[in-house]
Amino acid sequence: MATHLDLEEQEQLDSLKAFWKQYGNLITWVLIIVLGGFAAFNGWNWYQRDRASKASVLFDELERAAQAGDAERSGRVFADIKARYAASAFAEQAGLLAARVQAEQGQLDASRASLDWVVANAGEAEYRAIAQIRLAGLLLDQKKYDEALKATEGLASDLPKALQALAADRRGDILLVLGRADEARAAYQQAWDAMDPTLDYRNLIDAKLGALGAPAAAASAPATGASR
Repeated sequence: MATHLDLEEQEQLDSLKAFWKQYGNLITWVLIIVLGGFAAFNGWNWYQRDRASKASVLFDELERAAQAGDAERSGRVFADIKARYAASAFAEQAGLLAARVQAEQGQLDASRASLDWVVANAGEAEYRAIAQIRLAGLLLDQKKYDEALKATEGLASDLPKALQALAADRRGDILLVLGRADEARAAYQQAWDAMDPTLDYRNLIDAKLGALGAPAAAASAPATGASR
């Protein structure tokens, strides 16, 4: 009986050896690929978390520089973030923050460069739109009216209404300076219609329309009776 069992075990062992000889190399490579892919996935997640953590440290430094009104330091930190973590969301936010500080300190060319970078590189449409609206305002201050107007064009129609309203309002300001009052009035009306009624900023847009002889409330009110 023992001999019979030994023979069966030997046959199983021989079969296993034959199977491994034929398929062992393939199985090994499949396991290497699967385990390697799993390790790479975990490694990539760790790498992304590590980069995000380091980018957040730099962004904190930028915020401190901004609070101190230090445009030079803000520009240097933003340049570091661009160089090392350009693909992170922190880079988009850093560009907007650096541009604000630079503009406040009179570094208009540097501020424009920061905003241009966000417009060209931001992954989120909202950040690109905010940068374009701010860029239009900056160019308006520099009396570069045609460039300012162009900056307000081409914004995505599916943006949040608040951004649509701000873009239309900024476009109205530029058109008014260019002497195109009818177009400015239409842009202000568009801004007023898109603006959240609970925001005080809407009253400012209404005042602009009033100065052009078309208060928003009157322009939006339905007719109360037929003309005779």
